[in-house]
Formats: sequence, structure tokens, C-alpha cells
Amino acid sequence: MKLKKLMTTVLAASLCTAMVLTMTACGAKDSQTAAETKTEKKVLKIGMECAYAPFNWTQTTDENGALPIAEIGGYANGYDIMVSRMIAEELGYEVEIYKTEWDSLILAVNSGKIDAVVAGMAMTEKRKESVDFTDTYYVADIVAVTMKGSKYENAKSLKDLTGATVTSQVATIWYETIENQLQNADIKPPVDSTPATITTLTSGKTDVIVIDMPTALAAQMANPDMVILNLSEGDFDTSSEDTDFGIAVKKGNTELVEELNKVVSKLDDAKKEELMKKALEIQPLS
Repeated sequence: MKLKKLMTTVLAASLCTAMVLTMTACGAKDSQTAAETKTEKKVLKIGMECAYAPFNWTQTTDENGALPIAEIGGYANGYDIMVSRMIAEELGYEVEIYKTEWDSLILAVNSGKIDAVVAGMAMTEKRKESVDFTDTYYVADIVAVTMKGSKYENAKSLKDLTGATVTSQVATIWYETIENQLQNADIKPPVDSTPATITTLTSGKTDVIVIDMPTALAAQMANPDMVILNLSEGDFDTSSEDTDFGIAVKKGNTELVEELNKVVSKLDDAKKEELMKKALEIQPLS
């Protein structure tokens, strides 16, 4: 009887020890899982051309705070990247940058390939039918640009551009402005990117291009012979729909819009100009 009682006591003690060890192990595992979950960041996929200086461009290194471009390699930088970094830092996102053709950006965000478009996109009523926008994160005037020595170099109004060959980028407010307000010019078909638009001018294929002011300033730094026209006697008739840029998300995603506006609200005029000044200073002159 004594032996049987002793064995029972030993067995009970062993079972208790095993239970304690199991609970400890489980507790450690749960604690580890909780820690991993706590440090895990949400991923926000952001689309842009990576070819629209000073808002966004491609470079070979992470110099000046550039972010890696997902899937294809290389790095992106510019005003839009600076805003993307603010989003990452302030909202706790892991930001991924996806290089996307301009006229595919809205399709990409609506298909779920990307979560947001941070790409210098004007908030037109037409675009608002397809996507939702944050508040304004930059305002950019539309300007006409020619080359030194051009007969349009001293143009003071849109009327002075009569007969000029003019173009801009496809699916942009710039090209719509040409079609709506420069009927007196020789309007050429649109081209597929901002660099290509600039090249039509510097190569002599067109007399004038229409782009926004920051892009014109960036292009002028790379091409000093470019002239930004002062059309003080008859400029483009624009509204906030043409000049105000917003971050686009999938239609109906109000939760993300509200979240992103927490960052956009901190971009007062002084901050916007501070970031744009830096973007202009570090843009690649090529």
C-alpha cells in the first residue's frame, strides 16, 4: 500500500510539473506572437510615375532619402516621396512605391494593385467620378514654356501663341487646357510622359509646351534655354480643379482618406514650399 501511495504521489507531481512547463511554454509563445504582432506594420502601396520631377523621379541610389521601387528596383525621390515618407512615419505604415504609367494610375488603384496615388494628380470632377481624393497636398499653376530665340519668347497672352505648335502629356489637365484654351494654336497629339513632353520642346518638334510651374522650374534647371512665359495680359483660365493636387484612393475608401488627411492637414503653405524647394534642389539635372 505504501509503495502504491508513493507511486501515485510521484505521478501526480510529474503531471503538475509537465502542466507548469507546458503553460510556461505556451505563455512564452503567446508573448512572442503578441510582440511580433505589435511590431508588424501595415503596408501601404503607393503608385506614381517616378518620371515627373520635381514631384517624383527615378534614381540609382537611396541618396537624399529616396525610397526603393518595388518589383523593378531602383529608387524614387521627389516631393511625392517626401509626402510618402511623412505618411509612413506619422501613420505607422510600411510604404512601398510602385512605378506606374500615368494613364494607368487610376486603374491600378481601383483594381487594388496599389492603395493610393501620390503623383501630382489634379482633382478634376471627371477623376472624382472614379476615385476619392484627400484634401489638397500641393497647388501648381499651369504655364506655357518655350525656348530662347523662339518667336514666341516674348508672348504676353494666349493670343500671342497663335500658330504655335503645342503639345503636352496624355490624360493630363495640361493637355485639356491646350484643347480648351489654345484653339488658335497648332495642337499636336499628346505624348506619353513628362520627360517626353519636355523633349518635344528642347528638340524643336514643338514651339510651346504646357505643364505646371514646379515641373517647368525643374526642367529649366536642366535646360537653361527654356523660357517660362509670363502671360500677364491673357493667361490660362484655371480653377482649383485644375491646380489643386490630391492623393487618390479607391472610390468609397473613406477610412483611408480620413487617415491620410491627418498627414495632409500638416502641410501648410510654408511646409509645402519647404518640401518643394528641397525637391527642386536635389532633382537630377538630366
